[in-house]
Parts: sequence; structure tokens; C-alpha cells
Amino acid sequence: MDSAKTEAAGIAGKDLIARGASLPLAARLWVPAAATGLIVFFPGGGFIDCELEEALPFLQALASHTGWAVLGAAYTTARVSPFPAAAEDAHAVLRWARRERRRLGCQGELLVSAGIEAGGNLAAVSALMARDRGGPQLAGQMLLMPMLDPGLTSCSMRSVEDRAAERAADACALGYRGYLPRAMDRIHPYASPLQSSRLRGLPPALILSTDDDPLRDEAVQYGAKLQAAGVQARVRQLPAAGIGRPQARCQCARKEDVLQEMTAFLAGLGKESKNMA
Repeated sequence: MDSAKTEAAGIAGKDLIARGASLPLAARLWVPAAATGLIVFFPGGGFIDCELEEALPFLQALASHTGWAVLGAAYTTARVSPFPAAAEDAHAVLRWARRERRRLGCQGELLVSAGIEAGGNLAAVSALMARDRGGPQLAGQMLLMPMLDPGLTSCSMRSVEDRAAERAADACALGYRGYLPRAMDRIHPYASPLQSSRLRGLPPALILSTDDDPLRDEAVQYGAKLQAAGVQARVRQLPAAGIGRPQARCQCARKEDVLQEMTAFLAGLGKESKNMA
């Protein structure tokens, strides 16, 4: 990985090998001084690729802006093994990160799952799995332009008009075909969080999308379902981000807006944790 891209703000990234469900996984870690907690971030790639390398500049900026340690972790892609391999990896990495947080250099106790696009799906799913499997305990989840509905049934997905949005929708469809080759898996809550009927007991969520993202409606719908289940969920739809540009999604288009939202959300988690101490 090119560390020169990721050290502009003075926080050097460190290459690591994280523990997945069955195989070691590439990872990159940034630890600011006196980090409040640890964010485990899963990159995009439509499940068929894992765009960790492309996400590095954003992840370094995330550590710099928030003061939280950030671990960007790869996962098994559908080209290697379909569902549930990536989901199992995401949960395994969270467990590993919790267990190894002191060795990783993070003194804070708070742990948050996060991700973008397919990684947003994995961040949401790993939160469900952590609840169902007795840990690790998460302080929050941050879902950026997440893929949550393999059925691609939302209005924003079905009403795409311009060519850029159409390409984005086609990429989602292609990714799901690779990740979920068995039709029955498309309604499994660990593949489609939007299909879950059990959302109580999940950690607070920040869910971000953009006006021109075909995934925006399912982000809003998931936020509404979380709120109806009594889960704190902040749902924000940001201005258009030119989502059809090459790598716009994986490099987190509208980065400054997103960083502001994430920083405020994490600050709230930190205050809540101190109040409960």
C-alpha cells in the first residue's frame, strides 16, 4: 500500500494482517494520539472486489478529523467465496479488533463498525451479528451509501434516469449476483439488513447517502426501520456527489460533508459514554 498518500496529516498508517473468519485479511491502521475509540471500516467494491487501497486517503482523513483510531479491513470477495463469507469476515474482524485493541495502540474502549457501499452492508450486518452472537459490544455503526436491498426494489433504484446513475445501479445488480447466487439468501437478514424483522438492541446509527445515489431510498428506509425499533438513527441525505465519476463512491464523494457528520456522531457517542461512566 502507498503510505505516502496517507500521511499528509501527520498520522502514519501501518499495514496489518487482521484475523478473518477463516483466512488472514489485509488491513491498514491509523492511531491518533489519545484515540477515543476504534472504528473498523469496511470498504466498497460491490462485494466482487474490495477497494481497500482506493479508500486509504479517506480513512486517513477520518482518523485525523475524528481523533479515533481507524482500522480499514479487507474481506473475502464473492470472486473467492459468496455469502456468507464476507459477512463472517466482518464479524470476525470486529471480534479480533476488540480483543487486540490494546496491542493495536488504541486505549479507548469504544468500538464502531463502519463502511461504504458493500462495506456499509457489512458494517450493518456485523452489528446484527454482534448482537445475536453476544459480542463484541458496539458503541455505534456508520453506514455510508450502503447496499441494503438485494432486491433493488426502491424507487430511487428503479427510477434512475441519467447514464451515470444507471451504471451505478447496474454495478449493484452485478455485485449482488456474484455475492448472492442462491435466491433464498437474498432475504437473509445477514445479506439484506433491510429485510430483518429484528432490529431492537442495535447500536446507534449514522446513515448517509447523496441526492444522486440510486441507493438513497434504502438508506432512508433502513434508518426509519431502526427508529421504529427504538434504535437511535441519524439519517442524512447530502447534496449530489457526482456518483457516476470513477471511484467517486469508494473515495467517499462529498468527503468534507461526510467527515463533519461522522465527527459529530462520534463526539456524541463519546459524550454518552462519559455520562454512563
